[in-house]
Amino acid sequence: MGQRSGRQERSKKLELAVSETMKAEAEVQNNKEAEEPKAEDQRVTSVFGVADLKNGAIGLYNVGQSCCLNSLLQVFLMNRYFTGILRRITVPQCAAQQRRNVPYQMLLLLEEMQCGKRKAVSPIDLACCLSVYRVKMFVQYDAAQLFLTLWNLIMRQMKKAELVAELGNLYTICVQEHLACQKCSSETKRNSSMLTLPLPVLDSSSHVLKTLENCLQYFFHPEELTGRNMCFCEQCGRKTPFLQSMKLVHLPQTLTIHLKRFCYEKSSYIHKLSHYLPFPQDLDFNAVLTENQCQADDKEKAAWQYELFAVVAHSGSTSCGHYCAYIRSLTECKWYCFNDSEVCQVSWDDVKCTYGHSNLHWGETAYLLIYMKKRPQ
Repeated sequence: MGQRSGRQERSKKLELAVSETMKAEAEVQNNKEAEEPKAEDQRVTSVFGVADLKNGAIGLYNVGQSCCLNSLLQVFLMNRYFTGILRRITVPQCAAQQRRNVPYQMLLLLEEMQCGKRKAVSPIDLACCLSVYRVKMFVQYDAAQLFLTLWNLIMRQMKKAELVAELGNLYTICVQEHLACQKCSSETKRNSSMLTLPLPVLDSSSHVLKTLENCLQYFFHPEELTGRNMCFCEQCGRKTPFLQSMKLVHLPQTLTIHLKRFCYEKSSYIHKLSHYLPFPQDLDFNAVLTENQCQADDKEKAAWQYELFAVVAHSGSTSCGHYCAYIRSLTECKWYCFNDSEVCQVSWDDVKCTYGHSNLHWGETAYLLIYMKKRPQ
C-alpha cells in the first residue's frame, strides 16, 4: 500500500486499472467546465472576496484512481482551521507559478466547492499540479504517506513565515525520546516532532490490541533493547541493554492518528489487519497515559481533550482497494460520508462500521483518525 509514515515500514505502491464509469464521470465534468470559462483575474478576486461560508458537503469527481487524494482533500478542506490559513496565502504572480503551486490550487478548489451549486467538482487542476511533484494519477496511494506528502508540499510552498508556523502548530505532535543504559543509568534525551501518531494494532507478540486506548498505551510503553538490539554506551565503553521510551510533550489542534493496519509478513507479503478495533468519539489523553508517559506541564495537559472529526477508511485488500472519508461538519455537527462524487449524511452507527471485521474482506476499515481539540467550556 505504498510507503508508511512515522515508524511504519515501506511497501510498493499498487496500480489499478481505471474503470469506465470513473472516466465517463470525469469527462462529463470536464465538458461542463469547458462551457463555463472564467477569467484568471476574476477567479483570484472572487477567492478573496468570498466570506467564510459553511463547509458544504460537496463531492469530488474521481479523475484517475484519486479516491485516496479526494478523501484527504475533503479532510483538509472541511477543517476550518486549515482553510483559515489557506485563505491568507500569497497568490503566485504568474500563471505558470499558479499552476505549480499546491496551496493556491487547493484554494481555487475550495472556492469552487463553496460557491458552486453542483453536487461535485473536479480536482483535475490540483491533480495536474501534484503530478509535477511525482504524485501521479492512475496510482493507488497509501493515505498516511500521501497525507505527509501533501502537507510537506503545502508547507514548502507557503511564502509567509507566520502561516508556515500556524500550519505547523495546527498539525505537529511533539515528543521526547529517552534512551537509558541499564548498566550505568546514563540517559540521553532528544526532542522530535511528527505529523501523525503511527500506532501499532498488534503488540510485539503479534497479539491484537483491542481498543484505540490500548494502542496508545502500547506506543508509549517503554521497550527493552537487549541482545542484538543493544546500544553502545559511551560511559560503559561497550554495548549494553537499554530502555527506550517516548514521552508526549505537545498535542496540536488537529491530531492525526495512523492505525498501522498494513504490515509485512515473513515472506515480505503485505498483509492487511482488518480486525475489530473500536475508537471513541471523545478522547482524553490524561485518562489514557500515565504521568511517566508525559513530559508536559498542567496547562498543556489540560488541553488534551479531543473529539473525533474525521475517519479515512479503506476497503478491500492491499492489491485492490478504495478510500472514502467520514467527516463531521464543524458548522452543522453532522456526519457525512465522502465517497468521491457521492456525498450523503450518515449516523455515528455508520461511522462505527469502520471499526473493522476480520471476516469482511471488502468491509471499510478505519485507517486514519483525525481528532480536534475540544473548545474550553
